Amino acid sequence: MTELGIHDLSVFIISGLLLNIAPGPDSLLIMTRSATQGWRAGCAAALGIGAGTLVHVSAAALGLSALLVASATAFTVVKIVGAAYLCYLGVQMLLSRQRNASASAAPVPAMPYRRIFAQGFLTNVLNPKVALFFLAFVPQFIAVDSQHKALAFALLGLLFDANSMLWCNFLAVFTAFAGARVKASAAFARWLNRGIGALFLALGVRLALSERA
Repeated sequence: MTELGIHDLSVFIISGLLLNIAPGPDSLLIMTRSATQGWRAGCAAALGIGAGTLVHVSAAALGLSALLVASATAFTVVKIVGAAYLCYLGVQMLLSRQRNASASAAPVPAMPYRRIFAQGFLTNVLNPKVALFFLAFVPQFIAVDSQHKALAFALLGLLFDANSMLWCNFLAVFTAFAGARVKASAAFARWLNRGIGALFLALGVRLALSERA
């Protein structure tokens, strides 16, 4: 790694793990799918999030994400699209609860894993704060005089994503088994959808009102 100008790798790994543990839209989506549909659904969401992270890593390594820093218009467009998608997820969860309210004994309909994967992917890739995070965080561990900055950035990004997948899949499995231990009922699942839906709406509004760092 040193020949690429990468330094303080252990600090990078530990910091990345702590940053992944911090709650956000990605974690909320994983926990919701695991609690309502099992660990496989949570892992599908986690894999989608990991794929979205790879898009951010690739874009940042190629310099495309710098547009979000340099262009207020580009940042605003991506921000509004991402905020709209988070709000869409929130409304979808709330409406799903309402559609099933008349049948309290009916389980929450299962969602295809490919759709859950797509939700995870879009939740991550449409969040401009993730792109800005990579541009602000990763370069701190690359030497200024490195002749292979793009390659170093890509390697650190892949390492961060692998670190993220370990945590996200652990979170999916843990949430699913914790839900099973408390015997999560259909009513509990609907209330969970309601609470997480409201949180997604709040996160969408917060993202829409946010400014560039």
